This record gives sequence, C-alpha cells and structure tokens, in this order.
Amino acid sequence: MPDAGHDLSRAAQRHTIYGLLAALALGASLGQILAVNSVDRIALDAQRQREKPGTPTIQRPFLSANDRSRWCTVRALVERGTYAIDEITLEPGWDTIDMVKHDGRLYSSKPPLLATLLAGEYWLIYRLTGATLGTHPYEISRFMLATINLPALAIYLLALARLIDAYGRTDWGRIFTFAAACFATFLTTFEITLNNHLIAAAAAAVTLDGVVRIVWEGERRARWFALAGFAAAFMAANELPALSLAAPALLAIAWRAPARALATAAPAALLVVLAAVGTNYLAHGTVSPAYAHRHGPGNWYDYTYVRDGKVRDSYWKNPVGVDRGEPSRARYLGHVLVGHHGIFSLTPIWLLAVYGWGLALARRDWRLWPLAALAAAITVVCLAFYVNRPLEDRNYGGLASGFRWVFWLAPLWLVTMLPAVDRLARSRATRGVGLVLLALSVLSASYPTWNPWTHPWLMRWYEYLGWA
Repeated sequence: MPDAGHDLSRAAQRHTIYGLLAALALGASLGQILAVNSVDRIALDAQRQREKPGTPTIQRPFLSANDRSRWCTVRALVERGTYAIDEITLEPGWDTIDMVKHDGRLYSSKPPLLATLLAGEYWLIYRLTGATLGTHPYEISRFMLATINLPALAIYLLALARLIDAYGRTDWGRIFTFAAACFATFLTTFEITLNNHLIAAAAAAVTLDGVVRIVWEGERRARWFALAGFAAAFMAANELPALSLAAPALLAIAWRAPARALATAAPAALLVVLAAVGTNYLAHGTVSPAYAHRHGPGNWYDYTYVRDGKVRDSYWKNPVGVDRGEPSRARYLGHVLVGHHGIFSLTPIWLLAVYGWGLALARRDWRLWPLAALAAAITVVCLAFYVNRPLEDRNYGGLASGFRWVFWLAPLWLVTMLPAVDRLARSRATRGVGLVLLALSVLSASYPTWNPWTHPWLMRWYEYLGWA
C-alpha cells in the first residue's frame, strides 16, 4: 500500500496535469478571442474594396444577433445613458433581431443584468481612452472578452479541478474528466463570444464547490456561505432554469447550518436578486423579463421599426429556419437528445454522466451519490420544461452549434460522471471506449472554429442528406 509521501507525489503529478490542460484550454480560447471575426465576410470585403476603394467594411467581431444584442445595450448605457438600443442598431454592422419594442423604443430582449455589469468595464475604457465600440470594435470587444470570458473559464476549471481531484477514485478517471471539462463541452466553443451560458456554468461550478464544502466537508467559514449564495443566485440570474439547482443548493446549505446560511448566504443571494430585478425595472419599467411579454395584448415582439428609410417588421413576426419552432414535441425531444442538436449525439461523454448516476444510486458507495440523484432530477425537469415550451420556443436554441440551454449543466454532469469514468479505468478496452466518446465530443465542440453561432455538424450532415 503506498505511503503518504507517495500519495502526495501522485497528487502533485495530477495537479501538474490539471494545470497543463487548463493552460491549453485558456491559451486556445485566448487565441480564438484574438482572431474573432465574421470570417465569411473577409473575402467579400476584399472584393468590395477592390471594386470601390473606401467602401465601409462589413466585417465585425460580433458573431450573431444574440451577442450584438448585448453589445448594443452595453454601448447604449455608456454612450447614451439609456437601455434603448434603437439608435445603436441604425449604425452599420450593429443590427440585431434579438430586440423588443415598448413605449415607442427598441430594447435588447436579453436580461439586462449582465450587460449592465459589462457596461461598467466599458465605461472605464471609454473614459480613459475616448475610444468606443463603434470606432474601435475589434480592440475593445476582444479586450473585454478576454477580461470577462477567460476569468469565467478559469474559475469554472479551478472549481472543477478541486472537486474532480477530491471525489474521483482513479488517476485515469480524474485526468479524463478534467480533460473533458477543458475540451469536450461547448463552453470553450462559446468562449469567443459574449454569452450568458459560460457565465452561468462558471457560477454553477462555484455553487457546487461551495455546497460540497459545506454539506459534505463541514466547512463553516462565512466566506464560503456567502460565495455559494451569491454564485447560486447569479447562476439563476443568467439561466432562469438554473433555479432548479440554485434552490436545492441553498436549501442544503440552510439545512446544514441555518444560522450561518441566514446571516451570509441569504444576503449574498438577495443582492443578486435585487440587482437582476432592479436592472430589469430600469430597462423596461417592469420586474418581468422581456420574454414574458411575447404573447397577448401589448406583445413586445410584434412591432415595426424603421431602418435605412424603410419600415420593417420584427423578425419574430415571421421567423425562418429553426426559429419557426418544431411542431412535434416528440420529434423535438428526439433531436434534443440524439438528433441533429442532440445532447448525446453531439457530446456523447454525457452518456457517461447517465451511467455515473446509475452506478452512484445503485451502490451508494460514492460519497456524493445524492448529487447524482439531483443531477438526474434536474436534467429531467429542464428537458420537460424546454419540450413543453410554446411552438416558437421549441427552436433548439436558434442558430447555435449545440443545444445551448443545457450548457450550464456541464459542471454537474462532469462531477457526477466520476463513478462511471472510474469504472472505465479498470481495463484497456473500456478506457478505449471512453476515449472514443471524448474524441467525438471534442469534434463537436471544435467544429465551429470561427463562430459558435452556427448549426452543429450533425445538422449540416442532415441537410446534406436531405433530412432537415
């Protein structure tokens, strides 16, 4: 049996490997951020310049209507002191379909909390340099992405590294799972664009780490209660379905240490709630989010606006492609699980999470086995929520390289796959199966090299075969 010194040596080796993998993931993400561009327009831009020198460029570092919608709010807040984005969207390259209209003005349809926080950084840049996102879009957006998304990814990896190392049972399983965290999910894919999914996943990882420390490891220092409460609320503020994890996480903390939770975790969570509700009220004059005003009288998505001297209808009056929604709920569920946007067909490492849930619940010899039950329950609840949305919301997350509404679950799925991955470590054959699943998952995460706001490779294959 190895002595304590030998165990420490092996742990140091694992930590070195974790650091190497994290450095590779962070470095690759930074390289992609520095190259952010709508590359399909580069050749067209060059041709336009040859034909007519001085023609305004059509390239931009904003990769979709989704991220442009958030950037529009950031600009409007700092440059015009308002949440209304109609003036910003009139500028070349700043159009977006992700907007709503009320009180005669256009606003981003995205929850305003994240954009409001980012506006603080942009305000400093604007005041210190005089440069704007309009005059220097590449320099400022890339700098802000590097200072927002990279720290979020680093936090996500740091929290997961601790949990994986503490609760994995084999070196191979630990390293495999951390490699999957670094390269086999869509979180690194979306590192190059402004989005809420990576932020929510980082908050989910911190929430899990805090809850495990408090509930399973006996942590009682106030800072961990405050951090867990803040992270749980911030996770839900960025992904509303994440309430399904935030609520049981906060309840578990309160169950273990009611007084400490009430004194520290509750105020930290309340701070986020007030910020989310308050910014929404400042933006829209109501505490209900924009997407709650999509139906009935006063529909914020049913409007006209003027652009380039023409009266235009809202995109959402007559959406195209996947945005029209999938009429069949059964077909929708099929494609969400194993079809062209499939959780398991695109990233089959998540099959190991399901296997891990079964092993943990059947034997209950893994210390965190209640997390497996929670992961299974939350997954079912979230899938049921999405499948039972109205027709226009059954759109696979719109134009995106994966079913992005479950990306925030990655930390929970990664931790709870540990029993399965440790089982695979027993033989060369089963390790080979795991590596194949890992490789296929990395393929899907790497496919949208230049822009995560594209259809998955499976969707493209379906189109090639005439199935979609």
